Amino acid sequence: MTNVTHNFDVAVVGCGIAGLSAAVSAAQGGAKVAILERAPIEERGGNTRYTDAYLRMKSETEVTDDFEAHFAENGGGYLDPELLKHTTQGYEQWPAIVKTLSFADPELISAFANTCGPTVQWLKTFGVKFDFLPTQFLTKSQPRLLPIGGGLALIEALAAAAEKIGVRFFYETTATGLMQNERGAVTGLRASDKQGEPLHIPGKVILGCGGFEGSSEMQTRYIGPRALYLRPVARGGYYNKGEGIRMALDIGAAPCGDFGSYHAEPIDPRSGRPEPSVFIFPYGILVNQEGVRFTDEAPGTVDAVYESITRKIFNQTNGIAYTILDAKINDVPNYKLGLRSDQLPITGATIAELAAKLKVPAAALEQTVRDYNAACRSDMSGTFKALELDHLATRGLSPAKSNWARAIDKPPYHAYPVISSNVLTFGGLKVNTRAQVLNQDGVPIRGLYAAGEVVGLYYKTYTGATSVLKGAVFGRLAGMDAAEIS
Repeated sequence: MTNVTHNFDVAVVGCGIAGLSAAVSAAQGGAKVAILERAPIEERGGNTRYTDAYLRMKSETEVTDDFEAHFAENGGGYLDPELLKHTTQGYEQWPAIVKTLSFADPELISAFANTCGPTVQWLKTFGVKFDFLPTQFLTKSQPRLLPIGGGLALIEALAAAAEKIGVRFFYETTATGLMQNERGAVTGLRASDKQGEPLHIPGKVILGCGGFEGSSEMQTRYIGPRALYLRPVARGGYYNKGEGIRMALDIGAAPCGDFGSYHAEPIDPRSGRPEPSVFIFPYGILVNQEGVRFTDEAPGTVDAVYESITRKIFNQTNGIAYTILDAKINDVPNYKLGLRSDQLPITGATIAELAAKLKVPAAALEQTVRDYNAACRSDMSGTFKALELDHLATRGLSPAKSNWARAIDKPPYHAYPVISSNVLTFGGLKVNTRAQVLNQDGVPIRGLYAAGEVVGLYYKTYTGATSVLKGAVFGRLAGMDAAEIS
């Protein structure tokens, strides 16, 4: 028998930054709010719990200068210019096919950018403090604002605020479907508790439950069979199994975002700690299991290029590569900031010994290093500058290395295995500037909202340091709107 829980105006799915922002803002607006979280209380918070929560902002009130431009440059595929003409008009004049077009529309991106500053100020009212702290990126092209204490500080502050104003939490509870009335409006959630007992929670619904990096089936369906070589970047991602996206699509929601892609980050597969990133590869070379280089390791600052390079790693044999370094890595100040694996490097007194430990062909790796070293020695016109683009490049080598190209010739030699993690998936739902989910005709589905990773907004290349902002901004917008019309 279904257990019906009464007296809620808003039901929020997910307890990360998106869900908590939605729950708190809805409760502040006077709504009675329930929040469902698949994880137990000690693991609540999704991916937000484990992230540093970088924010693409140049101050506590302003996004970076390239914020909207980066989204525009990665706004979709080959978009029809005749359709895009309509976006120069007011949103209400857009045809339905444009409102539901799978692209990052300028109306939404502009609203996103304009709401980041006020949202940070709102977060500060719960005691969260922000600063420009050191990051994993030894070289960077854009500033990143951080909450002191990272994503966990956001989770703890918002959860405490939610508890204080009466939001009811349902832990170890999974949303399974949406309830609708005869007019198609969403009126509540079907769910199941940790015993598998069915639960019905009435109210408008805000989906803030992440993407599908925790679902091998959905990853394979959308990303392809090579998804076998992916894993979530942190424990929170395993809880993101895509139900929020699926249940909305099942009732006619419009999809948006690049379903076949994801945010890639290089990690050490030997490590089980959250986000065991390996961002020091620009100072060495990357080789695949054949012992061969396959990419320019340093075409730009690491914050700007790591995703594209990690995608190339993903496409190598068995989805793995190795960062090959020598003792000169010690010339890089604080290089361990860019290395979060808790595993020691694999070492060798010679390249051949290192190759044996990596189980790559020794002759191939030795030839790769010889060719690389020769290309470095042919260009000594520059000076090595570890913390800025130094244009110390190889010459006559393919693929080239554009910066920090120094010979690998000072033992001991060491290596870190690197795979692509799936930080977040790109495919999700189409929403408007009020975070209302749109149907396939561009009409808001009454009573249904989405925030965070459930919102499809990214294409091709992730706009770095915007996922936590996306959760906070659209969560807050969804909660405010849901409470206003409750």
